[in-house]
Amino acid sequence: MKKLLTILVCLTSCGVALATATTKEAERLQRAATILTEVMGTPEKAIPQDLLNKAVCVGVIPSEMKFALGVGGSFGRGALVCRRGGNGRWGPPSMFTVGGGSFGFQLGGEATDLVFIVMNPSGAQKLVQSSVKLGADASAAAGPVGRNAEGATDIQLRAEILSYSRSRGLFAGVSLQGAVLKQDDDANRRLYGRTVVPKEVLFRGGVTIPRTARPLDAALSKYSPRGGAPFTQAS
Repeated sequence: MKKLLTILVCLTSCGVALATATTKEAERLQRAATILTEVMGTPEKAIPQDLLNKAVCVGVIPSEMKFALGVGGSFGRGALVCRRGGNGRWGPPSMFTVGGGSFGFQLGGEATDLVFIVMNPSGAQKLVQSSVKLGADASAAAGPVGRNAEGATDIQLRAEILSYSRSRGLFAGVSLQGAVLKQDDDANRRLYGRTVVPKEVLFRGGVTIPRTARPLDAALSKYSPRGGAPFTQAS
């Protein structure tokens, strides 16, 4: 009887822990959708439409905690979504973490949302590695802001990844040089109920969009329903 009671308690505890963890992924995806909607809702201060239309993937990192960018480093968790095949409809999200040292400016303890767009298939393929350092493994630059990218520099136009930050309502390009992106395998396992790899989720088209990611899919589909560039067969 005691053994049975112990097993039941254990199963209940595990179920509660799993539900709590899954809720965290759902909240992160909902916040990512909200951030994207708010950012793109003001065209004069948003990601340029022509750049968003060229992007093959979009990553959003909600401000789960106060970032200490600059001296002291930073840490966050986010979601990456790619167009199916690189130029089709938006697909399911793959969860990741980001950390690192100086991002080129100091925000102190302000809570900051981060958004980045991946401009070509080569950059997308680099991001699915177990760990990638921006600026070293993949070229990155602070993205231009506004209705169009006419003011973008050569560095920005050649970058594989363009990144942005939002703090206290201010949306601006931000350098993510030195940031390290890692795949969040545990979060993906909780989100999809099984072990998946980022390539399977982002490139191969064999994973359906989970219900909790539909708001993010709707936001991406609203602001950039078509665009990107086709992935290679090796993706």
